[in-house]
Amino acid sequence: MSPPPKRRRPFRRPADPLPDDIVTVDLDTDGWLLHSETGEPVRADRLERYLARRLAPPTWATDILVYVHGWQTGPAAAVRGAHRLVTLMERQRSARTALYPRLREGFAPWTVVVRWPSSSRLSKNGYELIRERAHAMSTGHNGHAPYVLGQLLGYLHAERGDPTEGTLRTRSGQYLHLVGHSFGGRFLCEAVTWAAEEGARRGGTLGWSTTTHPSLPFTVDSLTVFQMAAPRTAFDNTFHRLRPGPLGHESPVGGPLVFTHSRYDRATGFWHLLGEKVSGIGHSGMLLSSTPPAGLAPNDVWSTRLLRADTPYPRESLDHTFVNVDASWRYRSTRLNPVGAHSAFYHLESAHLLLSLAEHSRPDPAPATSHQPNP
Repeated sequence: MSPPPKRRRPFRRPADPLPDDIVTVDLDTDGWLLHSETGEPVRADRLERYLARRLAPPTWATDILVYVHGWQTGPAAAVRGAHRLVTLMERQRSARTALYPRLREGFAPWTVVVRWPSSSRLSKNGYELIRERAHAMSTGHNGHAPYVLGQLLGYLHAERGDPTEGTLRTRSGQYLHLVGHSFGGRFLCEAVTWAAEEGARRGGTLGWSTTTHPSLPFTVDSLTVFQMAAPRTAFDNTFHRLRPGPLGHESPVGGPLVFTHSRYDRATGFWHLLGEKVSGIGHSGMLLSSTPPAGLAPNDVWSTRLLRADTPYPRESLDHTFVNVDASWRYRSTRLNPVGAHSAFYHLESAHLLLSLAEHSRPDPAPATSHQPNP
């Protein structure tokens, strides 16, 4: 596969240096990868080499976060948003270490920020423009985002090693978590599907009770989307390969798929309703319109509330195929904001949710062995 021959407008990058724990990947309006220095498209035959040079996970990292931003987010704002979220996670973990006993050995996330042209007029027409762009980037003849992100995720998966094989102590294996916002969640779901079916090397299930089918070579530890800009029934059609089903098919995601929603999100509520005749996941939560198929038990579609930062998430509240998290009590905004609470997820409670997913992705610690003195 190669990018279309037309010349692309270089993607603007922030002038400020990046934090040591963040690296960026830029996509153009077709979803093709742009070179970090020249802004030109990376040739298809050099894609793997470029990713290997740019995305080598550092030895100090315990977890890899792939973050894809949403609507109305420029390149510099994407980095600031990811850094803000990671800072909240460290602040939460430092203040409440007892909530995350499996992270006591260390939690040092390395974040890959995927940036794409998501800016438009702050209007209904602008929202619909970016909705169509995100869809075009992810599907169709010229939609390369699933291919490029699938290559990215497949590379990270192959390079990180398996953290459940005792390698975490030496930092030669990392847990992998995907985090998206708004339309960024669409990219992640498309990319995981592509990586599982086409592009990645074999891997294993990492910690959760749900298991992946042996024929699917790609798994991640958790996938979280804040305020997803997609129809509530998207997992009945567009992303149906991410839900378990008949004929031995299982989801390629080793852990849960978690979606926050808030009734104060106007972007995925009122505007989404006007444009698509149905509210979005970010407003009303994910919905399976049909009876769950064979292989998907009713309790695998779970609903819960966003918990306060000092309240632990029991494993059973997150260990499901799909988890709807009602964050209406926390994700709020003023009436003057035309998108409502669509981007109002930068709270300690959001960091607590992500940390809890990282916590429960780890296997139970091995029981301590007692040493008897020699007679």
